Order: sequence, then structure tokens, then C-alpha cells
Amino acid sequence: MAAISLKNIIKRYASGKHTNQVIHNVSAEIRDGEFVVIVGPSGCGKSTLLRMVAGLEEVSEGTISIGDRIVNDLEPAERDIAMVFQNYALYPHMSVFENMAYGLKIAKIPKDEIRARVEKAAGILELMPFLDRKPRALSGGQRQRVAMGRAIVRQPQVFLFDEPLSNLDAKLRAQTRLEIQKLHRELGITSLFVTHDQVEAMTLAQRMMVMHGGVMEQFGTPEEVYNKPATTFVASFIGSPPMNLLKHVSGLTEGTIFGVRPEHIDVGRGDWRLEVEAVELLGAERLLYCKMGLDSLIVRIQEDEPVPAIGSSILAAPRSDKVHYFDAATGLRKIL
Repeated sequence: MAAISLKNIIKRYASGKHTNQVIHNVSAEIRDGEFVVIVGPSGCGKSTLLRMVAGLEEVSEGTISIGDRIVNDLEPAERDIAMVFQNYALYPHMSVFENMAYGLKIAKIPKDEIRARVEKAAGILELMPFLDRKPRALSGGQRQRVAMGRAIVRQPQVFLFDEPLSNLDAKLRAQTRLEIQKLHRELGITSLFVTHDQVEAMTLAQRMMVMHGGVMEQFGTPEEVYNKPATTFVASFIGSPPMNLLKHVSGLTEGTIFGVRPEHIDVGRGDWRLEVEAVELLGAERLLYCKMGLDSLIVRIQEDEPVPAIGSSILAAPRSDKVHYFDAATGLRKIL
């Protein structure tokens, strides 16, 4: 296992007047054995950053270290990493065992050790009953587990996951997330996991790196990112539904945006008068889509609370210890 150090990472494509910079001065220290998720919308640079760690993209400026080695100029095979992609990339004519063993066979690992490694990984991933099957006889979730098993048997210092759950349906995604958590607990290998899904990020990460436009907007635990978002982008991206960002709250300091999450607004009392425009029923909770003057906002209420009629007017109040303030010009969090 090994720590990963990113220092002032910049990535540019082309040069001169055609230069397109897609990663802007990213620095982060990933601890030995830590599970870090890189999350952000499509095109934010998260996969490019992961591919630079893997050696599949060159670094324009800055240094990447794995353990005590700077790896900028090392080939992927020399970095002691294993990567799991969105595409399982299994050999259709090989069995599960042969797929998992193939890299070890090419590396001329002794047969007895290959079998021991494959069977250990298959046991962890609950693949033992399927070792003789071809990929076509497996479900999508089982194929993804085979791809993870192929990475595990290499016994790398670092795992890199590039949106590995994107091809799975919602139920399988949830199930596979639990399997990945279990896998990390058992192996303790330093892991970088890329996703655009903030639910995946919140549930898997020990710490998470939120990317936007090639910039790392925040790096912290899920609790830190959720409870103290560093920018309006983080506030609006992390959380479902996202934080309400209001510009016309009475008494608000000029140049400040007022933030409050939907679950931190109490209904039935307070100085806010909201017009209910729509109601969304979500089992144990309801979402009220409201207007307050020029601002739109969402309020989350529980199933045992009365549901106001669409078109009605209700009183509400934000919880004073749960509000946030951001600079309207920069989007940065403010301490008032």
C-alpha cells in the first residue's frame, strides 16, 4: 500500500493560442490505505485526473507521487496500480478464473500462486461458484465483480476506479457499493474512485474531492462537505435535493447569498411566507416546491407532518444554526 501525493497538477491539451487547460493546479494528499472519491459533473476533469495518476495521461505541470516515488515519467505498468473501468473489458472466450488469472499468467507467476490468489479474491467477492463460467453467463453485477477480482489478484499498492458502477441498474449499484466498502475494509488498499453520482461519493468516501471546471472546489470528509460546503457549487451539487441558495432574503447583507438545506426549514411557524407550487411524495418524506418573493426553494417534511395544498400559503423558518452564507461575487463560503 502507498499514499498518493498530487502537487500543483496542471493538464493542458495543445499549445500556443490553441491551449486548452482542463486541470487547474490541483493539490491533495491521499493517505496510505484511504478511500478517496473524486466527484463532479461530466467534463469537470475527474477522469483526466485519475488517468494522470494511472499514467494514461501525461502531466503538463506538477508532480504525482505514489509512495516515495515520483511517477510522472513512469509507464502505467511500473506504477504498481490496478484500474477498474466502467467497461468490464472481460475476455468473452475465457472463464471467470481465466479472466482473473490472465495478468498473473502473463507476468509468469507460478501456477499454484495464481490459483491461490484467484481463489482468495473469488472468496472475498463471492465468485467461487462462478469460476468456470464464461462472462456471457453472468449478470452485470457479477461481471463487475470479476473485473474487481482481476484487479485484486495483482496485489497493487493503489486501486483506481473510473465510474465502475455506471452500467448497473439502481439496485445493483447499491449492492455493489456495499461490496466495494466491504472490499476496502478487508484489503485496506489506497483507492481513488471517480463518479458523477454524489450519492455514491457520500456513501463510499472516507474523504471526497469535489471537482468543477478542472478546479478542486473542496477536499474533505462527506460530513465536512455536506455540512460546511466551501462554495455555492459544492452546496448545490452535494445533497439531494440540493441546498437552497437564496438572494432576496429579508435583512440579507448586500453581496451575500443565503444557503439552507431543505431539511433545515421548519414549517408552521416563522417569518417566511411561502407559496406552495408543487408537492413530491417520496415515501417517508415529502418535498414542497415553493416560492418566496423572487426566490424558489425546496422544503423537506416528514410523512407524519401535514401536507399543505398546492397553491396554499405557509409560514416557515430556517434553523438558525444550520444556515450558510456565500459571497455572491466569488461563490466562496463566508463566516459572518
